[in-house]
Amino acid sequence: MTVIVTDTGFAADDHNAPFTALGEAAGETAILIPSNTNPADLPKALSASVIAVEFPSFADGRGFTLAAQLRRLGFKGRLRAQGHVICEQYAMARRSGFDEVAISDELAARQPENLWLTRANWQANDYQARMRG
Repeated sequence: MTVIVTDTGFAADDHNAPFTALGEAAGETAILIPSNTNPADLPKALSASVIAVEFPSFADGRGFTLAAQLRRLGFKGRLRAQGHVICEQYAMARRSGFDEVAISDELAARQPENLWLTRANWQANDYQARMRG
């Protein structure tokens, strides 16, 4: 099962269509992008309505860069961080352009909703913005 995390807490996954790997995509509406994707290949995904970027490990931050790049390229659809993202990374996920985080039931049990909600005010706690003035 998958738990979706947003600024309002946990929700069931309401996206039921299968994701197609970026390398196999040909006009699909839901595309899965691995963390090791070459940023030059991202324009191939821009026609999708939902993009999920894989996080194989919480220590692998390449997905944050891919999300920011997709937004800079003009992607306006639903952008999902999927996999091993922990609650401490939620603010970074939102700031880099993700709309939501998809986690396993096991991770949701180890890091319950209240922990994620403590990071839901990610816009109010932006250290870099405060330093810039």
